[in-house]
Amino acid sequence: MTTDPRVKTLTPQFDRFTDTREMLDHARRQSVEYGLDDYFVVDVDSHREPNAHWREVLEFMENPVMRSNSLATLDARGTMMYVPYPGPGASGVSSQSMFGRVPHQDPQAEAVEGVTRHRDVELSRRAMDSIGIDVQVIFPTSLLGLGMSPLAEGEAQAAYAYNRWMVEAFCAEEPRIKFMPYLPLRSPEMCLRIVREFAGRPGVVGFLVTSIRYSPVHDNAFMRLYAAIEETGLPIAFHAGPTWDDDWMKTMNRFISVHALSFVHCNMVHLTNWIINGLPERFPRLKVIWVESGLAWVPFMMQRLDHEYLKRTSEAPLLTRLPSEYMREMYYTSQPMECDDHDLLEATMTAINAETQLLYASDWPHWDFDLPGSILGIRFLDAKAKRNILGLNAARLFNLTEVPGAV
Repeated sequence: MTTDPRVKTLTPQFDRFTDTREMLDHARRQSVEYGLDDYFVVDVDSHREPNAHWREVLEFMENPVMRSNSLATLDARGTMMYVPYPGPGASGVSSQSMFGRVPHQDPQAEAVEGVTRHRDVELSRRAMDSIGIDVQVIFPTSLLGLGMSPLAEGEAQAAYAYNRWMVEAFCAEEPRIKFMPYLPLRSPEMCLRIVREFAGRPGVVGFLVTSIRYSPVHDNAFMRLYAAIEETGLPIAFHAGPTWDDDWMKTMNRFISVHALSFVHCNMVHLTNWIINGLPERFPRLKVIWVESGLAWVPFMMQRLDHEYLKRTSEAPLLTRLPSEYMREMYYTSQPMECDDHDLLEATMTAINAETQLLYASDWPHWDFDLPGSILGIRFLDAKAKRNILGLNAARLFNLTEVPGAV
């Protein structure tokens, strides 16, 4: 039997046991084609799910009762009591994983042998080396919904424990891994403690607010926190996420709809409150990053807020400039970059000053991750802009040293 030469070999089926290097073989080949060894690449948004390591995390939980309760819940259902179920459809088999067809939330179970470093550090190194990444900022996944838990004290305890685990188990072992400690906004005193305790620790490059929460970011309870972060010189990042628990999202009957809107809606609300309440004027040296909302929403918000502000300036008395001008000084991560219409994408990048304000992000290992080629393949960007977006903007923002390939 002859084989039609036009028929390519089928991609093998991937599951959570597949070796990262095999899964990313196409990425490795693309990195060679683009010559990524000549670029400094910083991935400003990747994920490492601690589901397989909750016992390690819980060793750092300070409240003994909460630690005991969490261990009991871990034995019963495999995750912490303070981590809310992703709705609808709990555990790894959920709508986001297409009911098991896409290994999105399941822990990576590939073989790791002959290494002394932490298992997940090795998995991160495999991904970075395959994709062509020099430095990678790691965020959690299931904890992105922790702000929706009714147990505010539990969020604070879990956040502190997770932060210590990341800094001491990850950053201490691998200098290429960076981290932004989780801020449990409903506990302002714990947030202040986290900033004071973790600023300056190896690998810490900023502080994280998970955007899936109903905390008004302009509340006066947070002003001391923002001042403390501003003093460190580190940025604050608002990381979006999916939720089907918001009342507006509950009106949707398909996950595609929730994924399209919930990742954007939460950051639209927080950005509006941040700007209209004058926080850029109150904290002019505090750098702000908006993570994993894509880019298409930003020009819309620029136009919408400018339009409203010019008619009702008295309701935003702290502002001295148009809302869009403050937005052009903020930072945005690229993934998931809406790239189907290059004319619109070019207009978007012009609007946000992409050459200096856009940060490459992969979102690995999630199902819609983007490779560095998503930036290098954009024809309207010149060579300098591509280098800036892929890594040099992040190097300046995070004060990273040893930047190869800089021009």
